[in-house]
Amino acid sequence: MAKIVVIGSTNTDLVIKTERIPEPGETVIGGSFMMTAGGKGANQAVAAARMDGDVIFVTKVGDDMFGEVSQRHFADENLPAEYIFTEHGSPSGVALITVDAKGENCIVVAPGANDQLSRSDIDAVRSQIEAAEFLLLQLEIPMEVVEYAADVAHRAGTKVILNPAPAATLSRELISKLYLITPNRTECQLLTGRAINDEKSAEAAAAALLAVGAQNAIVTLGSRGALVASEGRYTLVAAQHVVAVDTTAAGDVFNGALCVALSEGRSLVEAATFATKASAISVTRMGAQSSIPYRIEIK
Repeated sequence: MAKIVVIGSTNTDLVIKTERIPEPGETVIGGSFMMTAGGKGANQAVAAARMDGDVIFVTKVGDDMFGEVSQRHFADENLPAEYIFTEHGSPSGVALITVDAKGENCIVVAPGANDQLSRSDIDAVRSQIEAAEFLLLQLEIPMEVVEYAADVAHRAGTKVILNPAPAATLSRELISKLYLITPNRTECQLLTGRAINDEKSAEAAAAALLAVGAQNAIVTLGSRGALVASEGRYTLVAAQHVVAVDTTAAGDVFNGALCVALSEGRSLVEAATFATKASAISVTRMGAQSSIPYRIEIK
């Protein structure tokens, strides 16, 4: 199995389940509360680890209670401690999440130590990136660090997978270094300027991503599934039909599982099929990392 390096954010998620997400200026009396491990990078790394991937996670936490809890949690998930950096004098990342009765969510993030991840931290793990088959990135860390890590990997022949979330504009130079880009519908619309209403419009948007340099693209479409664009072919991988309780981290679980399947030599379509199963299980449970399934559950 090929090695995977995940570089990204670590947050502690403070989650309230409520009937509906409040309008601006409105107070809504919610229901249950939970505190759970989150952050897009951490979610994807833990998902990859639970799918039995050979994975290391590079992140930064603060020297506070949340950082200490995160360190212990990563040890429990068998993610090596030497790549979990601590930023002294900085709080750890925190996300405030509201989940409605349909499982949809609204999230506000205070990045904390995630914003302190630096090029020097990437240099400290350069040998690991260069020895890996895949580098998985997201956008909850500084863009200059994402671009620098992608450049290090690209120069070494490591395949770069970017989940462009939260939605942001990307340079053509960064996109040209990507083996695979995995936006959801909203992110893809921002990147391409093309509305996605159906499979054909998703194909056109995916083609636009390939036209600016990405080698492959997978556009995740929620309950419609995932569109795989590769070598001039477009394949819609159907979603699994489940009753959603909380969609938090569904995309992260998809990306972590996808990366593991690719590291095992599966095709993009086969990997996306595997990933949709992992993602489907996650939305039937509350929380981010608390919802991530283990490999045996996919079987």
